[in-house]
Amino acid sequence: MTEQDFRDLMAGVCAPVTVVTAAEGGAPHGSTVSAFASLSLRPPMVSVALDHGSGLLARILTTGRFGVNVLGAEQEELALRFAGRSAGRFDRIRWEYDHGLPRLPDAPGWLVCELTSAVEGGDHRLLLGTVVHARTATAAPPLVYGHRTFGTHSAFTPVA
Repeated sequence: MTEQDFRDLMAGVCAPVTVVTAAEGGAPHGSTVSAFASLSLRPPMVSVALDHGSGLLARILTTGRFGVNVLGAEQEELALRFAGRSAGRFDRIRWEYDHGLPRLPDAPGWLVCELTSAVEGGDHRLLLGTVVHARTATAAPPLVYGHRTFGTHSAFTPVA
């Protein structure tokens, strides 16, 4: 199997779109992350995978905390903004500190996590976090990423 074979296969797997955040030295930091999953109910835990070269990864490992903004279907522009490498990701957008972490208040979902462990996984590190606070702001449809494009979930209608 080639790397491209793997990429092509994984492109067909829909994933939720989130903006993972951290705060260090009074400054907000964040990146778009689609490698996010629910891990456990008791205790409530999630997993997030970040590239080894990610500045956000270093900040989370230092502070031991991270936030997860679960984006809604109408927030593609926000996902693209935090996917880039620009330093001004938080400029001219609505955000606030919540439990000491940068939160995007228009995102339908918000989790505050304490870092439990970090597991090596190839060119990424898998972060396991215990959820210490959760908030659902709206019941907006989710933003998902699949086939190298943004979209949302819709109910399957069987063909008669």
